[in-house]
Amino acid sequence: MLRWLEYIRLCFDEPSPEQIKASFESRLPAWDKRSTHWLCLTLRERNSGEKIGVTGFRLVDGIAEVGYLLLPQYHGLGFGTESLKALIQWAYAEQDIKSFKAIVTQGNVGSEKVLTKSGFILNEVVPNAYEIGGERYADHIYTLALSVN
Repeated sequence: MLRWLEYIRLCFDEPSPEQIKASFESRLPAWDKRSTHWLCLTLRERNSGEKIGVTGFRLVDGIAEVGYLLLPQYHGLGFGTESLKALIQWAYAEQDIKSFKAIVTQGNVGSEKVLTKSGFILNEVVPNAYEIGGERYADHIYTLALSVN
């Protein structure tokens, strides 16, 4: 099993302490639909209450860009899909958000499975869009548009 930092290195280069602090502090202000920062929610395992990851979104031009990150020992157990579906349901019902997108780095098959199980479709592939450890990877852009019935 990958250790936490080894897993992070598969998603992005390890940030500096200053970058971690800035990212953390950017998520502290209260969030509302006019906010430009991420709504960041902690995921907890229902029975134990253990913190197992984070999920959330940020609004860009009325589209919620979703994101999630789970501790490696919770991968493949359905937590990502369950949390993403709940997040979308809440965003739609409580915030009237109908359009969602996610950007996944090429090779992150687990995240792509979570998105497709949640109704997202692969909309665009942007070659050489992201660099991790000096290597270039494509971004896979997924979208979900909810219709009003």
